[in-house]
Amino acid sequence: MVDNLHLDIAPGEFLTLLGPSGSGKTTTLMMLAGFEAPTAGDILLQGRSLASVPAHRRSMGMVFQNYALFPHMTVAQNLAYPLKRRGAGKTAIAAAIKRAVEMVKLTGLESRYPAQLSGGQQQRVAVARALIFQPDLVLMDEPLGALDKNLREQMQLELKHLHEQLGTTVVYVTHDQSEALTMSNRVAVFHHGVVQQLDTPEAMYERPANSFVAKFIGENNALPGRIEEQSGKFCRVRLDTGETVDALPVCPAPDGRTVVSVRPERLRLAPAGHCGAGNKLAGRVVETIYFGDHVRLHVAAGEHMLMLKLPIGEMAGLSAGNDVIVVCAPQHCRALDPAA
Repeated sequence: MVDNLHLDIAPGEFLTLLGPSGSGKTTTLMMLAGFEAPTAGDILLQGRSLASVPAHRRSMGMVFQNYALFPHMTVAQNLAYPLKRRGAGKTAIAAAIKRAVEMVKLTGLESRYPAQLSGGQQQRVAVARALIFQPDLVLMDEPLGALDKNLREQMQLELKHLHEQLGTTVVYVTHDQSEALTMSNRVAVFHHGVVQQLDTPEAMYERPANSFVAKFIGENNALPGRIEEQSGKFCRVRLDTGETVDALPVCPAPDGRTVVSVRPERLRLAPAGHCGAGNKLAGRVVETIYFGDHVRLHVAAGEHMLMLKLPIGEMAGLSAGNDVIVVCAPQHCRALDPAA
């Protein structure tokens, strides 16, 4: 179910609909495609109502998670299909197929069948088929979900570069936060059928509108407490464990209850004898986890378990059981509504 949805999509934009299962993102895509009808309101494409326009006449390309390629058709025949349905001639179809396979780097594979292609190659064919008739809008429903991690990350960049090259308007559905941040011009985060925030990836990550967005987009430390006072652009929050921290009051609850949100990479360990400004929490190292390019540090600070992402060089001589001081600048802490 989708409730009171209003979205404006700019020409040439890559907009991602992001959210957990059942949040309304796929329902929104299906309404755009014409596979589901809205119970109220309208859908406009370049100012034209699509309310009475069937799916096959909406001039939209569609890429599904399972690619939906015709198994009995070659790559060339799959690409030719939407053009034949639109009455294109043989010469135009041949030229379009040549451009399409070059665009997705599949030249030389035109006579192969889908079963003879890798998952990444099948995905490229599905994208090329959605773009070949130059649709007004391309809809993508978790098209990278069936790929392994390395290939999925590679295809994210390929789709991003292809979009930049063609300038096609894309609406993309995923539940993968990193995918949304990597590829999109803007992201709409859905929860219970309602858009929680519509913003650029950077703003979404650095300035979440509420605690749901903060938790859903990337990794996050959440410290519950109550706002005691506000001075200038910062507020003073007394955490439930008794410590106080300063934060930006983004959207605390009306009664002052809040959750202070801070990203793991914004937390640092204070050097010995540190007495500078900023938020400080005393803690003890519980474990260190090596990730190659960084180390994740779990620190017990009172009843809170904090996660820090630190460069390798900052971990010299540190191990489980060490007492530490965790510091963070107030501008990287956000006081959010805990109920959102």
